[in-house]
Amino acid sequence: MIEKNQQIKTADFYFDLPEELIAQDPLEDRSSSKLLALNKTTGKVTHHSFKDLKSFLQSGDCLVLNNTKVIPARLHGIKKETGAHVEVLLLKRLEGDKWETLVRPGRKIKPGTRLSFGDGLLEAEVLEVVEEGNRILQFQYQGIFETVLDQLGEMPLPPYITHKLADKERYQTVYAKYEGSAAAPTAGLHFTKELLEDIERMGVSITFVTLHVGLGTFRPVKVENVLEHHMHSEYYEISRESAEMMNKTKASGGRVICVGTTSCRTIESAADEQGRIYPCSGNTEIFIYPGYQFKVMDALITNFHLPESTLMMLVSALAGKENVMKAYQEAIEEKYRFFSFGDAMIIVDNHLE
Repeated sequence: MIEKNQQIKTADFYFDLPEELIAQDPLEDRSSSKLLALNKTTGKVTHHSFKDLKSFLQSGDCLVLNNTKVIPARLHGIKKETGAHVEVLLLKRLEGDKWETLVRPGRKIKPGTRLSFGDGLLEAEVLEVVEEGNRILQFQYQGIFETVLDQLGEMPLPPYITHKLADKERYQTVYAKYEGSAAAPTAGLHFTKELLEDIERMGVSITFVTLHVGLGTFRPVKVENVLEHHMHSEYYEISRESAEMMNKTKASGGRVICVGTTSCRTIESAADEQGRIYPCSGNTEIFIYPGYQFKVMDALITNFHLPESTLMMLVSALAGKENVMKAYQEAIEEKYRFFSFGDAMIIVDNHLE
């Protein structure tokens, strides 16, 4: 493990990405994206289609997916006092109709400010300013909040996606179930129901956890020393059935393979030091960077991440920074598509090579 007085430099996780490789639109067929396979032990890289994923799985494995559902969390409104435009991004429901939000422009939005959306269909009062300039809003409306939000809100696409999304369901996984995310668990966007059924028929167990993805997904690490970074908090849940399935898989010698860094962070948050998972719920601020010893996860299916992001650090913890940076360079040379609507990679051991 890395001692607190040591340093891991954020700059070591930087890479130069040509802008044209940032995927702006989802592919028509979810599972037709490319799949880069990185051997976490040797660093060997091979190239595939996502449909080839089954060749990396075997009977007795357990695939863990995050079944969170993205809410239309971006709202456009006005300051009631001045009529000035404001944009609100819902980050986390605190209690009732009280939300932690990101408000732009934030500088002039002080406690006591009244906001209006959809000609008064939805209104809010700013209660307080909290960590990192986020605002706590108390909403007022008639009817059901989710219905009003569905009418007024937009899908909160990341800032690097400039194209308008034609079908908002394409920013949801096919197994999305529990509403609460401000961003999609994007590794799951590659799966179709047919592919999941094929995987199950192979004897691979499929189980679900829930982690509601927050804004921290988009935020770069702003400190020079990684160890000084404060991780965002996200709500997660693991059911008894899911915990038992993962424990059974490990006990019988199978592999636990996470779909996405959110699934990884969920199960690693819930596991004890012996790698046993218990049904639980709560908030996690787990930060996984090189030196971390994984307690449960054996392999990871993930997308290509932003330079200097906490997600680059997580995949480097699993496969080694040098292996990951070389794999990313090869992905750039091979014109892989990056970020939320981009291609995928699987980080595995050498078991099936």
